[in-house]
Amino acid sequence: MAWFRAGASIAKHAIRRTLSQGGSSYLVSRARVIPSSSTGREFHTTVFKSRAQVAPVPRPVPLSRLSDSFLDGTSSVYLEELQRAWEADPSSVDESWDNFFRNFVGQSSTSPGISGQTIQESMRLLLLVRAYQVNGHTKANLDPLSLEARDVSEDLDLGLYGFSEADLDREFFLGVWRMAGFLSENRPVQTLRSILTRLEQAYCGSIGYEYMHIADRNKCNWLRDKIETPTPTHFNRERREVIFDRLTWSTLFENFLATKWTSAKRFGLEGGETLIPGMKEMFDRASDLGVESIVIGMAHRGRLNVLGNVVRKPLKQIFCEFSGGVQPEDEVGLYTGTGDVKYHLGTSYDRPTRGGGRLHLSLVANPSHLEAVNPVVVGKTRAKQYYSNDVGRLKNIGILIHGDGSFAGQGVVYETLHLSALPNYTTGGTIHIVFNNQVAFTTDPSSGRSSQYCTDVAKALDAPIFHVNGDDVEAVVHACELAAEWRQTFHSDVVVDLVCYRRFGHNEIDEPSFTQPKMYKVIRSHPSALEIYQKKLLETGELTKEDIDKIHKKVTSILNEEFLASKEYVPKRRDWLSAYWSGFKSPEQVSRIRNTGVKPEILKTVGKAITTLPENFTPHKAVKRIYEQRAQMIETGEDIDWGCAEALAFATLLVEGNHVRLSGQDVERGTFSHRHSVVHDQTTGEKYCPLDHVVMNQNEEMFTVSNSSLSEFGVLGFELGYSMENPNSLVIWEAQFGDFANGAHVIFDNFLVSGESKWLRQTGLVVLLPHGYDGQGPEHSSARLERFLQMADDNPYIIPEMDPTLRKQIQECNLQIVNVTTPANFFHVLRRQLHREFRKPLIVMSPKNLLRSKACRSNLSEFDDVQGHPGFDKQGTRFKRLIKDQNAHSDIEEGIRRLVLCSGKVYYELDDHRTKVDAKDVAICRVEQLCPFPYDLVQRELKRYPNAEIVWCQEEPLNMGGYSYVLPRLISSLKAVGRGSYEDVKYVGRAPSAATATGFLKVHQKEQAEIAEKALQRDPLNFPY
Repeated sequence: MAWFRAGASIAKHAIRRTLSQGGSSYLVSRARVIPSSSTGREFHTTVFKSRAQVAPVPRPVPLSRLSDSFLDGTSSVYLEELQRAWEADPSSVDESWDNFFRNFVGQSSTSPGISGQTIQESMRLLLLVRAYQVNGHTKANLDPLSLEARDVSEDLDLGLYGFSEADLDREFFLGVWRMAGFLSENRPVQTLRSILTRLEQAYCGSIGYEYMHIADRNKCNWLRDKIETPTPTHFNRERREVIFDRLTWSTLFENFLATKWTSAKRFGLEGGETLIPGMKEMFDRASDLGVESIVIGMAHRGRLNVLGNVVRKPLKQIFCEFSGGVQPEDEVGLYTGTGDVKYHLGTSYDRPTRGGGRLHLSLVANPSHLEAVNPVVVGKTRAKQYYSNDVGRLKNIGILIHGDGSFAGQGVVYETLHLSALPNYTTGGTIHIVFNNQVAFTTDPSSGRSSQYCTDVAKALDAPIFHVNGDDVEAVVHACELAAEWRQTFHSDVVVDLVCYRRFGHNEIDEPSFTQPKMYKVIRSHPSALEIYQKKLLETGELTKEDIDKIHKKVTSILNEEFLASKEYVPKRRDWLSAYWSGFKSPEQVSRIRNTGVKPEILKTVGKAITTLPENFTPHKAVKRIYEQRAQMIETGEDIDWGCAEALAFATLLVEGNHVRLSGQDVERGTFSHRHSVVHDQTTGEKYCPLDHVVMNQNEEMFTVSNSSLSEFGVLGFELGYSMENPNSLVIWEAQFGDFANGAHVIFDNFLVSGESKWLRQTGLVVLLPHGYDGQGPEHSSARLERFLQMADDNPYIIPEMDPTLRKQIQECNLQIVNVTTPANFFHVLRRQLHREFRKPLIVMSPKNLLRSKACRSNLSEFDDVQGHPGFDKQGTRFKRLIKDQNAHSDIEEGIRRLVLCSGKVYYELDDHRTKVDAKDVAICRVEQLCPFPYDLVQRELKRYPNAEIVWCQEEPLNMGGYSYVLPRLISSLKAVGRGSYEDVKYVGRAPSAATATGFLKVHQKEQAEIAEKALQRDPLNFPY
């Protein structure tokens, strides 16, 4: 293999040099095509003229090189040196060379020497075989429209290797090699014509194979065995009838929709109808190989056809949606959300397979952002593997269907591909199908990518790529089956590039001839894949006209029956919820509030487990000190810091049987070196994670903490998909800095924020976004709190029911957004995610400099459920949505002149300055949960301080932070208690700004000081600030 890769270009240049210097009896004249008498195929060649041969002058070759293997040999001159050495002493060369030379003097027992064949010709012949393996795809018949003027690789030119038409019927000795496929057969002597015919059949038909970029010889040999078969793949009559039936369903489904809804957008599959039989045969083969569940992700092109014909969504439901659709019938806990267009929706189904088994299929809902679903599918697949104990990753696989323009153009494609071999993200390989209709909306490939193929990005993974002509349904089926076999054999990604066309415009009411007139002139007269295959089966006699008519009639009849049934169809709620979580409540069902405190003895027990390192383990001295300090915190029950509180939350959830997963950039240590969940032995480099040893015989993945690749979009999407599979897990994504989360806003906007409303899919994903102004500049200060608050869907002018027994406020809102200021409250908000009967995304503005602050500490008694301990109220121990002033204020404090409401770390700076200036007549309350807004608790504080001036204080500029969100809700609260209106709310914070923060430390320090001084000044504040 080393010779095949590294030696090719050197050998090629050596051949050219030898030919030009007279190393061959031919001189290059002109190129032409030689017809093959046996197959009708055309061979690419160059005709030569004889000229006087001039022997090349051998170069000196070091003796050390004579021990090289045959597969490392490159130069024809070098070959001559080796031959001379072998003639003098056969043992002086490698065994592979010894065997090679023996064949040419008749000493080999496997084959006689071939008269007149030179060593150089043998090498050139092997290079020709390799050229077809590497570049045969450039000559393959891939474009159904034959529009693309493709350049056939010059490496396929016979003349390059010194051969001419006169050599076609000469016999050549190929040898028997430790290599699969064509060169492994026990046929060492063949004519050049038969060799070329086999190569053309294998590499230049309707499938173009790219795999020689793969470094692993075993993988290449496996593919050669599959590709270089003695005869082309042939399906029997029974298989062909099944394929024809599936292609008929695919085609007539699109025709039916086009007839019934002529002006509706459906993003049909016309021009690529072979996708459906290809996928169905792929699924059958995957099932035969042990697959039990497939998660599918795709954009809108052909989605309805996949839904109806592959995933088996009821056709009457699809037709009902085309007719305008109706909301689900009334039932208890009805929640319909906003819904989505029909070609974005997902579904799931248990499908019978050819082998008699059943295969669970899930098509994940997807927005119009074409490739955004990719990491979601991969994450969901990984979660399925965990929950089904699929350690070998053979039972659950992901399949992604891409567009040609988006596969080459969208960065999330590479981000997702890049996860494929990472230990805590791999799914054992994803099958990628590129629906390549050779135009992206109106953009030609020449304007849409710089590479030859839209799939070239996959070469970075050493993934094999099968380019297949979409008009050849049997080739499509073969490529899809081969992809399934590769995935189950090598547990790595594979790509099928389905080269087809788009019969209509981007959608059915678009006019494509505006921009692609030549293409659509050809398309208008081009037969469909069904017509082509139908003609083929009639010609071979495998189906009769009566057989075909019978299949057409059956399909048309069923489509019409389903259409009539759609007029009376009313969807059930379960039809909308593709993976219903039994027992979980919808936003319209009241869910009881649960305590999140933990028994003291459990806290002590898990506390010991998470602070104990093995004997003979040598941690870094600073890390050792951190663990010793945590052990002391647990022992004394005092001064619990942020990192310890987080570990306690994880550990107590693990003890309760929950799965905990934390991922993101640098999360094992923590960006700010506060977590150290994975400890490294300074002597051996071994790793140890105490949270892997909280319970007896703990599953190694039950607690997963993993540094991710340097990706936001891809990794957040992965964790979102992971969280959607099972509600009994705490799945967390942490940004390195909250500022970097905007690299993933497609996931936030189109999945996390709106997924429940559009698709009725709940998720309890937690997002930790380090946030806070501490002088680190514009890109290390703000997690853009305002953007998340802006996406919240609670109405600021309607105060919801706040009675604890009736409250559905969080359930009815799409997000929870918190800015927590104590370790204990962080502990409870994490545990709250699982101790409830519904799931809702949680956005946490997590701290940075508070991680080590002496002021930001909690006592262990705030974590437990003991009555009378701090944090325990009449409802038990829970997350505090608002923390009242820490001075001993009574229920009514008429002497307080100002009530400062704030959120996040600015509280500690305000409290510190209040102590300095002795402003005892100022109360400071922390709004820990900004969304949904804690109306009841804010009203309680407004009543407590009836004479106080109301101030909202924040670090962020006026046009950022929480102000815009809080203001209308605070006004509603004021009105509810009869305390004034808009002009009665004062603002303290930075002035409006384009950048989030200043880059000058002194300016930052001055601004921070001014915020604290202004919030606590003696004089009344001006409106608004």
